[in-house]
Amino acid sequence: MKALKKVIHNLDPKFEKGGKWEKMYPLYETLSTFLFTPKHVTKKGAHIRDGVDLKRTMFMVIIALVPCLLFGIYNTGHWHYELQSYLNPEQYAGYSDYLTGFGDKVVYGLIQVLPLVIVSYAAGLGAEFIFGFIRGHGLHEGFLVSGLLIPLTMPADVPLWMVAVATVFAVVIGKEVFGGTGMNILNVALTARAFLFFAYPTAMSGDKVWKSGTKEVMAENGGLMPDGSSGATALGDLATFVGDSPSVAGEALSASASNGALLDKFQAAYDPIHAFIGMIPGSVGETSTLAVLIGAGILLFTGVASWRIILSFFAGGFVFGLLMNGISANAYMDMPAFYHLIIGGFAFGAVFMATDPVTASQTQYGKLWYGFLGGGLAVLIRVLNPAYPEGVMLAILFMNVMAPLIDHYVVQANIKRRQKRFKTA
Repeated sequence: MKALKKVIHNLDPKFEKGGKWEKMYPLYETLSTFLFTPKHVTKKGAHIRDGVDLKRTMFMVIIALVPCLLFGIYNTGHWHYELQSYLNPEQYAGYSDYLTGFGDKVVYGLIQVLPLVIVSYAAGLGAEFIFGFIRGHGLHEGFLVSGLLIPLTMPADVPLWMVAVATVFAVVIGKEVFGGTGMNILNVALTARAFLFFAYPTAMSGDKVWKSGTKEVMAENGGLMPDGSSGATALGDLATFVGDSPSVAGEALSASASNGALLDKFQAAYDPIHAFIGMIPGSVGETSTLAVLIGAGILLFTGVASWRIILSFFAGGFVFGLLMNGISANAYMDMPAFYHLIIGGFAFGAVFMATDPVTASQTQYGKLWYGFLGGGLAVLIRVLNPAYPEGVMLAILFMNVMAPLIDHYVVQANIKRRQKRFKTA
């Protein structure tokens, strides 16, 4: 490695200002600093020596995302073949079981998910390089993570062109216009998700067509799903409990059914253990709370993520879930509070989105308030506004905007306490 490092650094004069390949400096700087720690040193002020830089930190987050990616690949294939088992029971007998056809499910999942990842990185890095050449700097490290987060928050059947458009929008409007990595006020991956959510609601609303292959099946079946199968998510089914046409897993239920009867049907279709493991329909990387917690363990062990934000986010969701139980105006409000933590993208958002060091609160007490209010707001949006079944995205984006205000009041409170102690002394 030392020999390779020496060869690369010997090329520095050719790419630096006045060199033969000066215009290619952004590309060279990006590749060289990805392999080795940059040579930049501070020339005044505090000097801190550490082997970890931003690229290494981002790479650690990618490692933490791998369990979600791998499970998402399998889960995408599983629900595709589960649907096929309804349509062709003789050919795909037993495929509704989790281990039957494991290899086929993984292969299908790879075919569906990897293009999403490739398109996300291609579109995002392309936009990053354009801005890099214009501004004369290398690739911003932040997109190393955003490029993987974006496809993990998408349904497996989302068109690739939508992923590309949303990614470019997030990079340009969500980050580069503010100055690039470290200057954005909104989480980049959630900005891409929000763009698709409002621009193409039928594809991203979260209440239909979330199993890979359902679009083709619905087209062949007059726009309807076959009996015994559903393209909805757990949150999509819960949203129907607020209206006059409740349904669970494609089964229409009586509007006059009691809250307890509706919840019994829901818990039978979405068993808590299965929901925790992730064996339910949903976006590619968000369904498995278990995989998310494995990633959380990696981030906390390495000190990359804030335990205050993660813990308070879960606490906020649980407490507000209990408050909804107290109101008990419909079956959705009566749902056990812990369900909010294991369905949809709640856990994924708490671990990988809310903890974004750029857009989250920076003060210690501010992180607690930021996480608690974010988790609580996610539950409120889910339950009180069923038009947005997945409230986590909107909750975190709102808290991104409020984070500076939270930190401001925390700092002011600290100043007042110190002034009071000074007067007392």
